[in-house]
Amino acid sequence: MIPVCHLADLPAGESVRIDTAPPIAVFHADGQLYAIDDTCTHQDASLADGWLEGCLVECPLHAASFDLRTGAPTCLPARRAVRTHPVTVEDGMIYVHHHAAEEGTAA
Repeated sequence: MIPVCHLADLPAGESVRIDTAPPIAVFHADGQLYAIDDTCTHQDASLADGWLEGCLVECPLHAASFDLRTGAPTCLPARRAVRTHPVTVEDGMIYVHHHAAEEGTAA
């Protein structure tokens, strides 16, 4: 498990990037916490810097959109999903369960 931050430090509608390999973005959206690989599959851009609407994040570079629940792209130009990661909260601290999963598989 990778500690991210205290839940109180990640307000609803916000995200935080953690420097792992690959980087992971953690979002507080629709009352839930979601973690996905931070890099857009269309082009090298940080999804943590994107626009959040409900459970969708829009890439800041070319407006590709991804569903935080599944990692699936919801529109072009992205065609490949981003990997998702389980998130837990223990004693007020957010943790991401980062697995050394194979490229392109859900964790």
